[in-house]
Amino acid sequence: MSTSTALMTADELLELPRGQHRYELINGELKTMSPASHAHGRIAMRVGASLAQFVWENDLGEAYAAETGFLLRTKPDTVLAPDFAFISKQRASVGRDQKGFWSGPPDVAIEVLSPSESGPQARKKVAEWLGSGAKQVWSINPKNETVTIYRSSGDITTFSDEQTVEADDVLPGFRIAVKEIFK
Repeated sequence: MSTSTALMTADELLELPRGQHRYELINGELKTMSPASHAHGRIAMRVGASLAQFVWENDLGEAYAAETGFLLRTKPDTVLAPDFAFISKQRASVGRDQKGFWSGPPDVAIEVLSPSESGPQARKKVAEWLGSGAKQVWSINPKNETVTIYRSSGDITTFSDEQTVEADDVLPGFRIAVKEIFK
């Protein structure tokens, strides 16, 4: 006897009630996550607010807050929600009238690692974003106070201590000191 689990679609995910849980959809399987801790939220806001301000002041595109879902794959569906996302002006204008989740990845997906997130889990999510076409994935590690930018599996830069995060290939001119993110 075999059992099968009914797979969920992105449209069904949109209909779930909001409140005590956050959700992502991985190959049609619903993943329930608890709300983020205050430290997680503070770090995401510090980098997100700084980046959003830069994007808007320089008319580079759109900035998206946590909980914004991106439909990366269909049949079965995968929807991920980074802690912060950036979509370039050209891409944002094309998809402005989309309903539901954004179809495709952001140009930049920023993930703040949770204490419960293991190295393999984090690397799998980075691979998912890059494999779907994201130009950069920022993995922010509160425990080590580092910011790692992935452009591909072989193009990885880690910033720490007194360094300044920069990503001129996608966000020319943007700079933020690592110590400001973890202040």
